[in-house]
Amino acid sequence: MPDVPGLLEARPMTHVEALDLERLPEHLIVIGGGYVGLELAQAMRRFGSRVTVIEEGPQLAGHEDADVGEAVLNLFRDEGIAVLLRSSVRQVEGHSGEKVRVQAKNNEGISVVEGTDLLVATGRKANTEGIGLERIGVELDARGYIKVNSRLETTAPNIWAMGDCAGSPQFTHVSYDDFRTVYANLAGGNRTTTNRLVPFCMFTDPELARVGRNEVEARRVGIEYRAAKLNMSAVLRARTVSETRGFMKILIAKDSDEILGFTAFGWDASEPMAVVQTAMIARMPYTALRDAIFTHPTMAEGLIALLTSI
Repeated sequence: MPDVPGLLEARPMTHVEALDLERLPEHLIVIGGGYVGLELAQAMRRFGSRVTVIEEGPQLAGHEDADVGEAVLNLFRDEGIAVLLRSSVRQVEGHSGEKVRVQAKNNEGISVVEGTDLLVATGRKANTEGIGLERIGVELDARGYIKVNSRLETTAPNIWAMGDCAGSPQFTHVSYDDFRTVYANLAGGNRTTTNRLVPFCMFTDPELARVGRNEVEARRVGIEYRAAKLNMSAVLRARTVSETRGFMKILIAKDSDEILGFTAFGWDASEPMAVVQTAMIARMPYTALRDAIFTHPTMAEGLIALLTSI
């Protein structure tokens, strides 16, 4: 949580507890343009609330490619959600559920947003302080998470950690895989988290789904790639359900047929993502998907058109 004057600390709460769902907010102000903030912003807008999203970075969904951020921004604006980008919160006044006033600064100056409810969706801080971990030899990393090795063993004998507290990607499916890792190792196995392929999905409407690298990550580590992109309007299944907003994008290694990553923003995007994830786990070349016969009309069928353009 950012250090903002007037932003009072509160007990940890679930996403549902953060809003009084028996009383629809008249105007919800969301601080943070990540997955939680975006999912709840759209949901509350569709319930009938006015919604304003304030994001410090240059785009929504800041870890994604610029075209993804632009697509989400256009979706929100089409639905009547106000978005302030490159805006850092300077002050928060009032009481959420009654009246709140947020001052945000960007290159154009100070903007003041007044609303009835406030949702802070700026990330999580590990809740590991003051619970006596140091007494039993459990060390923390630089971010405050419990330090674990690839088997999820802590620095203390016979103590394991899993899920968010161990610094794992903060998804339910990752926590479950952490459990499987610990369970297998307690039973005498040697399961690790090394090189596991973690997919994720933002459940806005339409969905945003990704597995593997995007262009930003590939460029950051100097991986050369080929990219293909297909508008959802070219996917026959999307046309049959009249859900043609968005696109699919895939990255292929420059000098081989290895699939590096896949991103989809569109209706039922998590389904073709799972197909690509399976191919990546099996280390299949992209040509195997390109030449496959997929049932017509399905979202996975769109992969043929996408990969044919490589």
